[in-house]
Amino acid sequence: MNYYMARELALPFDAAVTATIEALKREGFGVLTDIDVQATLRQKLGVEFRKYRILGACHPPSAHRALQAEERIGLMLPCNVIVQERGPDRTEVAAIDPAASLMAVGNPMLRDVGTEVRAKLERVVQGIGAP
Repeated sequence: MNYYMARELALPFDAAVTATIEALKREGFGVLTDIDVQATLRQKLGVEFRKYRILGACHPPSAHRALQAEERIGLMLPCNVIVQERGPDRTEVAAIDPAASLMAVGNPMLRDVGTEVRAKLERVVQGIGAP
């Protein structure tokens, strides 16, 4: 089982980031964190890296259900979505498969939450750039 779902897009990086955030909003997610990995590595290590952003996405109703089922599940929240440059006007968007990661917890009450959030994130990844 993969721990992620991904799709390559014929979009410039910045347009892909914007489209990803909009697709997340359509599915009820908010972006709690936005980490610019390229800028961070340049600032902290003085190294160059491709354009790469980590978006910490949260679907509040699902997060609430998960927290009610497992008090330490916050260690696995939010759901990370990455946007990374693959070439000129080529970008990959990938999202964590929450069902795969929540299976590691071993709490059967999390199965439905993980499955529902996975379906939402699959729609996000597949729906980027759709009208």
